[in-house]
Amino acid sequence: MTVQPSRVGESPGLRASHADRDQVVDVLSGAAGDGRLTAEELDERVGAALTARTLGELAALTADLPVVPGGGPAVEVKDVVRIEQEGASTRRGDGWVVPRRMEIRSSWGEVTLDLDRAVITHDTLHIDLDMRAGALKLVTRPGIVVDTDSLVASYAEVKTARAVDTGAPVVLRVRVTGEISWGKVVVRSARRRFGRKA
Repeated sequence: MTVQPSRVGESPGLRASHADRDQVVDVLSGAAGDGRLTAEELDERVGAALTARTLGELAALTADLPVVPGGGPAVEVKDVVRIEQEGASTRRGDGWVVPRRMEIRSSWGEVTLDLDRAVITHDTLHIDLDMRAGALKLVTRPGIVVDTDSLVASYAEVKTARAVDTGAPVVLRVRVTGEISWGKVVVRSARRRFGRKA
């Protein structure tokens, strides 16, 4: 997972580009998802990566991480992730890798997907929901757009955060389809957590 200077053969003293910084942030996020970095270490290193001025400073941030051919993040992105539960709660938190599709089957339970600190490697997530008497909670951040227009709700509540144009580029579009009855879907930004924890 180590990032060598992306412009091979050039001096580590050369100035880093936005693309160089973004590559290192991706690698660090992947390392956190693998359990190689704690949340505190991830925060510290991402902050350093975003303010790094040279390729050498960036390389130092990943020097203790395993090398991946091609210098990209070692993240396994699944096509489909299934959650099936009854009377239980499931949470995807810091560093989880967002799949391309999720199939959620839940009765009398709660599913929380924290997209704020997730590893996002592509631009779309499709959630196929079949939920009864439970709650689906999505924690978002600027750049994540959630569409619940195709969700069928019976005796249920769908609450989405008011759209605010922050100027951030869209990094992930989440489309929620399927059906929910006697429950709720709540979409909220990370700045407004669900109680103590999202």
